[in-house]
Amino acid sequence: MNTKKNFENTQAQNYPFTGRRGFKAIVDCNSFYCSCERLFRPELDNKPVVVLSNNDGCIISRTDEAKKLGVEMAGPYFKAKPLIEKYGVATFSSNYNLYGDLSWRVMETLRILLGKENVEVYSVDEAFLNLDEFAEKDLQQVALTIRETVEMWTGIKVSVGVATTKVLSKVANHLAKKNKVATQCCVVLDTKEKIAKALQDTPIGEVWGIGSQYAQKLIEMNAVFTAYDLTKKTAEWAHKNLGGVVGLRLLKELKGEPSNQMKEELVVKKMIATTRMFGSSVKTLGEIKEAVATYVSRAAEKLRRQKSAASIISVFIVPKEQNNATYFKHGPTVSSYTTLPIATSATNELIKPAALLVDKLYEQGRIYKKAGVILSGIVPDATIQANLFLPHTKNCNRKLMDMIDNINFSQRDDIVKFATSGTARNWKMRQELRSPRYTTRWNELFLVK
Repeated sequence: MNTKKNFENTQAQNYPFTGRRGFKAIVDCNSFYCSCERLFRPELDNKPVVVLSNNDGCIISRTDEAKKLGVEMAGPYFKAKPLIEKYGVATFSSNYNLYGDLSWRVMETLRILLGKENVEVYSVDEAFLNLDEFAEKDLQQVALTIRETVEMWTGIKVSVGVATTKVLSKVANHLAKKNKVATQCCVVLDTKEKIAKALQDTPIGEVWGIGSQYAQKLIEMNAVFTAYDLTKKTAEWAHKNLGGVVGLRLLKELKGEPSNQMKEELVVKKMIATTRMFGSSVKTLGEIKEAVATYVSRAAEKLRRQKSAASIISVFIVPKEQNNATYFKHGPTVSSYTTLPIATSATNELIKPAALLVDKLYEQGRIYKKAGVILSGIVPDATIQANLFLPHTKNCNRKLMDMIDNINFSQRDDIVKFATSGTARNWKMRQELRSPRYTTRWNELFLVK
């Protein structure tokens, strides 16, 4: 028998796989933000592309071609700019309107294929799937069909990983993305031999739930270097060294024992936040109030969309901390909150307490870089009683808010807004390289000549 094959079979026998308990899959969009940009710029296929974070600060998405050139993920744009310009890397500012719409199309495609109850949206570019209804022998073809259908219907390329648990499916997906040509972007771990080999080929830092710092800690302990090494550890060891119950679940999942079940989509959020980095440094109280009022408006829209009201509003602002004449870094976040007498979703009723909180937090002479608003204490707005001591017209804020929301949704760009949100908005996020919002703005629709 071939020595390598014999080694793999031996390792597989040692791997404590518990057998088939139903299969899960994860569908992960390949370099999602870059794929969205390529969809409307087909000449960029097989060319290096990167997408930048808010205010064009860091690189948050890159294609395989950009990676090969040495462009670092999460690295500052200004550091990578010489390399980007040298090789003509296509560069885009974040276009969240476009990405959000295409994400919805990908997820809706999966819901149509498998049924809403079998799809768990995990992030903007990832979703877990329940494949219990499919025979084990058909899983490879099922994965290929899902990949091909998503690409055909949406234009977005995806990788599919299939296994008996969520963690193992993430391992499979990692291998699918790592070897796109050989695997056709689909990897199914359906045997003990395949699972053992996959775990041996997966560095511990690539395991879902283990960050880079934790991975370094495990390596320095000279205990765990690969995912396979981790499966050799006991439950007691995992509980002690991997964060208690969370680590224990991770170990079980790697051994093929499902511990993270499929979750229903969270329709009603328990907390809503809107935060942004300023496009330029802000010094005045008025500018910060304008920004916070704008963020309150955004959060209130989300609140009304899920037919809820909030009873607690929190505001935070982040100053720059000056160490010397030329170097700045973020200072400690300062925040405060207030509890409202009556839960509300009316923007004007939320802006007023938010502005008062800004008055408390603001310090004259400091430079600020970021602000945010968090709404919590969320309840269904149908449970809020009207005030008997106010005239009927004063109790109709919800109808007024609905009218404003409808106008803004149809006309876009906050055509109706509260004066406290400002008009110039010099603090707005910088997006100097943003592509058109092809699918969400009539005046930016893609033109075919």
